[in-house]
Amino acid sequence: MQPELGIVEGFFGRPWPWQARRAAVAMLSSRGYRFYLYAPKADASLRRDWRSPLAHPRELAELARHCAGHGVRFGVGLTPFGTHLSFGTEERAALADKVAEIDATGATELAILFDDMDGGPDDLASRQAAIVEFAAARTRASRICVCPSYYSDDPLLDRVFGRRPARYLETLAAALDARIGIFWTGEEVCSREITPGHLDDVAQRMGRKPILWDNYPVNDGPTMSQRLHLRGFTGRNARIGASLAAHAVNPALQPTLSLVPMLTLVDCYREGDDYRYRAATDRALAEVLGDGLAALVRLDLKWLQDMGLDRLASAERDELRARYGAIDHDGAREIVAWLDGHWGISGEAVRTQ
Repeated sequence: MQPELGIVEGFFGRPWPWQARRAAVAMLSSRGYRFYLYAPKADASLRRDWRSPLAHPRELAELARHCAGHGVRFGVGLTPFGTHLSFGTEERAALADKVAEIDATGATELAILFDDMDGGPDDLASRQAAIVEFAAARTRASRICVCPSYYSDDPLLDRVFGRRPARYLETLAAALDARIGIFWTGEEVCSREITPGHLDDVAQRMGRKPILWDNYPVNDGPTMSQRLHLRGFTGRNARIGASLAAHAVNPALQPTLSLVPMLTLVDCYREGDDYRYRAATDRALAEVLGDGLAALVRLDLKWLQDMGLDRLASAERDELRARYGAIDHDGAREIVAWLDGHWGISGEAVRTQ
């Protein structure tokens, strides 16, 4: 069973160009992707500077229209930093204004995202539920979802953002209207495997099926940005579809190359137990890049994805740059830009975006 598939542009680092977003919607909508959530960490007007006017209202409205033309629902993710500590008159007015701005773009989905911030007080879940309900009462969006601060059981989140309050997820879910979706990344922040057993356990704790925020093929962060995630999906058996409200993919920094693994997810669900990730990867490489470029990338996967930029010798890097620099294709240009450090992300960028 294939759940509703979607794109959640929720990574750190350089956002996608607007044309690349439109191209991704055009290709993936034909394969069953049905929603696009705009939430790049670099858009400060939706995060640390969320009280300021939207940075790109015209472009967002154009993207909303483009999505609608392809049968894709468009949404915006808002991270209202600081409201979990103080949600008084000033913050409420600012949030109401921001929700109205987002509505004006034509967005039909609204996501309130509490990830990437310190956990805060013991009653964090109740405070966040009040913020979500406030926004939900004022938006025209037909679907609302929330990303908890602790969006996985992964202890990494407790180490980075502070220990989670007792029964945080259960308390948050119980305080939210059952129609509000809740994102979840799996057993880990970047889950290597996602199983029906785990998802069913989470659904029981949430009182609803989770929306999977799948952190593959995303490659943000100081370590992951050193690799191109090009291989097809693994560790996601089609049986998880029955346990999900939706499956949202957080793509890689490279918009054209991201399409390769994202196409294989459709094969994963369609083929079920017959799915072979290498064959799916080969087909997607050929479709996105063309046969010639696909053949080169297939041979170079050990450098591009397995070894990564930080382990490439200068001679290997020069060889790859010469090989792909001679090819007139967006995918080849993305490989060259990656080799040149265009998408490198520092720890400081992750802490401040």
